[in-house]
Amino acid sequence: MRLDKYTVGGYSPGSGLWKQILWYYLGSPLFSSYLITSSRFKCWILRCFSAQVGEGVRIKTGVRVKFPWRLIIGDFVWLGENCWIDNVAMITIKNHSCLSQNVYLCTGNHDWSDPNFRLKDAPILIEEGCWIAARAVVGPGVTIGKGAVLGLGAVAGRSLDPMTIYAGNPAQAIKPRVISE
Repeated sequence: MRLDKYTVGGYSPGSGLWKQILWYYLGSPLFSSYLITSSRFKCWILRCFSAQVGEGVRIKTGVRVKFPWRLIIGDFVWLGENCWIDNVAMITIKNHSCLSQNVYLCTGNHDWSDPNFRLKDAPILIEEGCWIAARAVVGPGVTIGKGAVLGLGAVAGRSLDPMTIYAGNPAQAIKPRVISE
């Protein structure tokens, strides 16, 4: 591997330089602050930087977002403490989904077979009614099916079926998710 030959190729952050600078030096520090606890204010900041954010969204302290302009959050979504939304590609989190503490969503990786370590990016889609438990990791190109659960510390490197509970590294189906009335 030749890191001295690395380039980003055709990749773009998806926004103008002025917006990136404003996000890094103003928006991001305010958004991820432990001193500001208001979800309403955090949602407002995200919207100011072109994120699509639904109603009733709860955002805890320490949440980080790389590029808000590549983020869609549905209604009544919860983002737990210290979640890291590392979105070099689009991330969509649909209604009534919960990301617990320290969840890591990663949309970029490198091609280890490429001599120049080429960047590869792919979107993440979290369907409606999902729960991503504490310290779980979701990789590039993964879709979490409607109502699926990714357990504590689990790693999803491939898409997960709807209404199924997954655990482990790599995440394996454990059992169907049954919601009692």
